[in-house]
Amino acid sequence: MRSGALTLTASASWRRTSLWARASRGPVVSTTAFTLTSRSSTSPGVGIGIVDLGYERRLAHQLGAHRAPSIIGLVNGRVTFFHQAVVREHLRQFIEDLLPPRLVEKISENNYETFLNGWREENKPTVLLFDQENSAPLLYKLTAFSFRDYVRFGYVDQGDAHNAALLRRFNVDSYAPSMLLFKEAPLQPADAIQARGMKRQIMDEFVSNNKFLRVPRLVNQQLFDELCPVKQFHRRRKYCVLLITGDDPAFAPGNGAFLDFAAASRKDVLRFAYVFQRQQQPLCQALLPGGQAAPPPQVVILERRSHAGKVMYRPVSGGWNGSEEDKSRLHEQLELLQKDPTYLSSDATLPELNNERAPMFLLQWVNAAHDYIVQMYDDLLYSNWREMMPILSLIFSALFILFGTVIIQAFSEPGESKPRAARPKEPPTEEDAGRASTSSRAPKKDFVEVTELTDVTYVSNLVKLRPGHVNVVLLLSAAAKSALLRKYAKEVFSFSGTQTLHFSFLNGDKHPHWMPSLLRSTNDALPSEGQWDEEEGEEPPDYAGHVLALNGHRKYFCLFRPVFTGEDPDRPEASGPGDRRKSRSRSRSSSHSRSRSREDGPGPKRGRATSIEVHHKLDRLGLWMERLMEGTLPRLQVPAWPPLGEASSSSSWTPSHH
Repeated sequence: MRSGALTLTASASWRRTSLWARASRGPVVSTTAFTLTSRSSTSPGVGIGIVDLGYERRLAHQLGAHRAPSIIGLVNGRVTFFHQAVVREHLRQFIEDLLPPRLVEKISENNYETFLNGWREENKPTVLLFDQENSAPLLYKLTAFSFRDYVRFGYVDQGDAHNAALLRRFNVDSYAPSMLLFKEAPLQPADAIQARGMKRQIMDEFVSNNKFLRVPRLVNQQLFDELCPVKQFHRRRKYCVLLITGDDPAFAPGNGAFLDFAAASRKDVLRFAYVFQRQQQPLCQALLPGGQAAPPPQVVILERRSHAGKVMYRPVSGGWNGSEEDKSRLHEQLELLQKDPTYLSSDATLPELNNERAPMFLLQWVNAAHDYIVQMYDDLLYSNWREMMPILSLIFSALFILFGTVIIQAFSEPGESKPRAARPKEPPTEEDAGRASTSSRAPKKDFVEVTELTDVTYVSNLVKLRPGHVNVVLLLSAAAKSALLRKYAKEVFSFSGTQTLHFSFLNGDKHPHWMPSLLRSTNDALPSEGQWDEEEGEEPPDYAGHVLALNGHRKYFCLFRPVFTGEDPDRPEASGPGDRRKSRSRSRSSSHSRSRSREDGPGPKRGRATSIEVHHKLDRLGLWMERLMEGTLPRLQVPAWPPLGEASSSSSWTPSHH
């Protein structure tokens, strides 16, 4: 557990006294908390405390205890509730389940050498417990949990016949539990104890006195602080003899000689350690002469003066090769240091050591995710809904947003019918390319869908058209239908990608009254539009080639008048302004009669000329569509859309059939 974690400790006698005192005043609502710690205190490894829900509501809320009685285990900030009957075996198993897995390794004749030789990689001493039980006792596991950052723990079952040779090798008595501690010598125990009914206090003291190797490697700042503490009093000063070396096999003889020198030293004021220059370059550059990383190995004697990193130090001249001369020189300088503390003449401020044991970020994330999943499973299994409600609310909110977005996207656009076979496109001209660049969207298809306005489609495509949508309607006659539709599709193709535009056509031969009725219903139309003198024998106007942009919701339209395709050579020229109206009417009638005469079998030359004239009626439609998209066209308001059926007005007319 981290050093800053919550620790509730209480002895058994204090707990009984507290419960008795509270019971004398009345009923007690309490929660018992087991807290595992890794720091040595009154009782290292595990602490037991009682939280009164009536007095410590805030603490109980942080622990998640909302009912009493509750038994809680707290490890590294993770809260685990005890849900079984309160009996000794269940409590023992509950505490064992709180401990990390593989805390104590099972040792046998087959793997003991590998386990003991791991001191160099782990940089830790090794402890072996020999006992008659099949598994390691709980007290031994608690001791292993307390010192897991400093010592590796193993367990040997003395009752297993396969371990008899291992017991003889280390001369272990099988009638009492024994603990052997190994350091740099894998097959020679550095310390050992043996006692019947071994207490936890004895095990903790035994491990605490041997939690460092003789010459440990400095791998992080915490180990440096404990091995070489800051000077507090003159009598408690500690000198650190530091070997700066490398991790290559070529440095092994010198490192071994330094270990032998440290093992022969019996002075408690001296602490021996070593660092690898490659892993701790900032530290080595601060201690070596001139701040430059000299070739290792080098020996430096230092004394820490403050927690900020200030040290007094002195490098041993001549380096270190492990020879007898080097040992004699180092011994002389250590003797001078004990006689004269001012022998350390250089000072420096050391940086914090690199943490060589820091786990990778991915591993930390996996461990945190595992703890979180285990906590969620425990809460779901035992229905701790108060703790789960924020998490469940977050999950359901995310799912609601996700599925809501999918549903909205699925129904935002209407389904499109299967496209029909497209007609061959004509090669685009430069004018078409310029208009396509000004349109709002590129066409999604290679053809334009044009719907005919009939009694069935009139209401949905105009009267009840969705707000913001415009229907561009082409008026045509049966004789000019093919030529006008082809030209119309070519002119509006670059605008067909706009979703708010719909394209339709209206056959004037089937519904001749609709256009005049529409023009009469607006006050902005020209006086001559929609009117003709039936008594004077005038034929009705020809609206073939007119285009209307109809906004069904706001009841207005924009009008496109076709380009005049030429005049009849037999018609006399109008001589005055009074004849302009009749001339224009006769021009329309002439054009209408010529268009209808195509089906009556005129000569080939005459029919070809009429087709060309009809084709050119929509030459300026593309420019008019650009102005429509820009919103610069005049808008003609209507009170209501005229019906598409037979007109009720007396001025409606019926075309003559030939």
